Amino acid sequence: MNDPGGLEKLLALGVRNTPVIAKGESYVFGQNLEDVAEFVGLQGTGHKPLPPAELIKKWINVLRAVQRYLRQMPTARMNERVVENRDRSIRLLSHHVFRIGEAFLESAIDGVEYSITHANVPPADGTFLTGTEIAGYGEEVIRRLQRWWDAEKDKTLAYQVKTYYGMQPMHAVFERSTWHSAQHGRQLIHVLERFDIEPDGRLTAQDLAGLPLPERLFE
Repeated sequence: MNDPGGLEKLLALGVRNTPVIAKGESYVFGQNLEDVAEFVGLQGTGHKPLPPAELIKKWINVLRAVQRYLRQMPTARMNERVVENRDRSIRLLSHHVFRIGEAFLESAIDGVEYSITHANVPPADGTFLTGTEIAGYGEEVIRRLQRWWDAEKDKTLAYQVKTYYGMQPMHAVFERSTWHSAQHGRQLIHVLERFDIEPDGRLTAQDLAGLPLPERLFE
């Protein structure tokens, strides 16, 4: 972003998505840090992903917390920006938290490639206008996630799935989806605090333990 020639370099590699790490004509996408570590010659990142059986509990706990926060969110402020330097409203971010789960299920159940825009499909105009309505959408996503997990035969999720950053273990995509929702849950806590509203049941350090979350709220 700070290099005027950066886009030209990416296009020369045939790359259209970021983050990406390049060396000469070789590159690797930055979504999977284990891939990055191998690319730069390190023996892994040292991070040990939680087992899927723990991840599903954490993810549903995060989504339940977000439902509570959304029921507190003032309807009149849903179209305000979450942060000034990004054009994303509270409404769109709130919907996105649950859309992450729906996108994951489309890949896990229907075999849809996890594309870069997969989790960013916005709600239709005139729908999901209030926090309560979005929390209702979240309820259906939570039910579908639980049904998928209960029916999943390979609880290790070791099999490979196609994503926009290459073939990845389903376990890695599952972990990424879990912490992705959790990071936005942290951001919604920040929004409520900005409105001088005490979040209903804050996500705790224990709730988030083991998830590779960014240190800062807005990266």
